[in-house]
Amino acid sequence: MKRLFGNLLVAAFVLAVLAFFAAPAVGFFAIRSAAEASDVQGLTRLVDFAAVRQSLRPQLLGRPQASAPAPSFLEDPIGAFRRQLEQNPIIGAPDVDAYLTPAALAALTRGDGRYASQWSATASHPSDVDKPWPKPVFWGVNRARLAVEDQGGSRTVFTFERRGPFEWKLVHIGLPDGAAPAVAAPAKTK
Repeated sequence: MKRLFGNLLVAAFVLAVLAFFAAPAVGFFAIRSAAEASDVQGLTRLVDFAAVRQSLRPQLLGRPQASAPAPSFLEDPIGAFRRQLEQNPIIGAPDVDAYLTPAALAALTRGDGRYASQWSATASHPSDVDKPWPKPVFWGVNRARLAVEDQGGSRTVFTFERRGPFEWKLVHIGLPDGAAPAVAAPAKTK
């Protein structure tokens, strides 16, 4: 009886360790599944939308200085003023929300990269397309990065952050290099 109890305890420990390290991959597949099913509530539990928006904005602007801290008005008044104009949402901020729709998130998990913003709920992605498996890029105790490659070799990197023992949330999406295609404005219905 002691041996059975010991074996069960070792098996439970091994399963807990496997679940601990497999949790980000499970989170990735949960995001893919929720996005394909247009499950907004499920995506809300799996994605930190504020952090992902903040991570996508400088990538869509195409300027590395967009992620640098803003210059002080006393040190560089012209640069500080220019920075305020660039951050003004009316003057041409990128449409970050086009990448955060369920259809776009599903396309990102399939490796569509910067073209993911082109998918909408009305024009769904063909279901017979291969869904690539994510490859681990970085694995830490509190942060994990998984990458998905398209046919051309461009990688979209998903960064997950631990929020509990087995709970991970998507906090950053790294788009492949290049320019983002223009997003068509949604048609207004009357």
